[in-house]
Amino acid sequence: MDADLDTLATALYARIDDTLKERAELRPWRPKVGIVPKLSDAELLTLAVMQALLGFVSEARWLRHARQHLTHLFPYLPGQAGYNKRLRRSARQLQAMIRLLAEDTDVWADDTWLIDSTPVECSRSVPTTKRSRLAGWAGYGYCASHSRYFWGLRLHLVCTPAGLPITFALANPKIDERDVAIDMFDHDPTLLAGRAGQTIIADKGYASAPFERTLNEHGVELVRPARRNERPRRGARQLRSLRQIIESVNDTLKGQLSLEQHGGHSPDGVTVRILQRLLALTAAIWHNHHSRQPVLRSLTAYDH
Repeated sequence: MDADLDTLATALYARIDDTLKERAELRPWRPKVGIVPKLSDAELLTLAVMQALLGFVSEARWLRHARQHLTHLFPYLPGQAGYNKRLRRSARQLQAMIRLLAEDTDVWADDTWLIDSTPVECSRSVPTTKRSRLAGWAGYGYCASHSRYFWGLRLHLVCTPAGLPITFALANPKIDERDVAIDMFDHDPTLLAGRAGQTIIADKGYASAPFERTLNEHGVELVRPARRNERPRRGARQLRSLRQIIESVNDTLKGQLSLEQHGGHSPDGVTVRILQRLLALTAAIWHNHHSRQPVLRSLTAYDH
């Protein structure tokens, strides 16, 4: 295996293992008397991150690859059904580790954030959409960048200019992205606490007096393009280049981390696969930060 990926995997495993030992609330409940899993929770999350970084969409193919190349890191590997079952139950741990690793970087304190949403397609067949377990959560939406409609969800993401995820949400594409943004910040009030002077950069879709008022109450400024009936707003000249950054982050998630080929067929399945890719992105930025790499969001050292 590539030495850089080996180093990241070792560092990530050690950090996750230490965290789960210190924070009992993150460990899944297991009876005191019973069979101890041969694959630890830290190994499971590390294995999931490596799968995303190496671009394996199929869990069966990934485990075959791991048995051939990664036994020096994972002496025991479960079957595909066991891996899938445990991974779907690890959403809470994945989410916690995304936040913990993000906070362990200097860019967590960046005073500029970017916000956007991107489609997460879940089906293209009309019969499949009708019998899908995602029906009621997923729905039809429009993808402007591809000029087509899709059936699925939208991933709403707040990140730093370095691409570090700050907070995120999956929502039906018919829900207004401004409402989702307010809900994300309301759900975790600590995000904006003590952030006076913070700037959030968005596109015209986030033009909303209630949204802007919510941010202003926390001393946060919303920078976005002015609508046709508005006076020029601050930062208009810099918006184009900064908006391209979050589009590039979405491209990283969809291209290198195979977001669009997530393969989830249930709410738990889709959620954990999105978290898996967000953790992979966060882990790469975290490791690049601590190893003093010049480009924090670069995954090229780990994707082969």
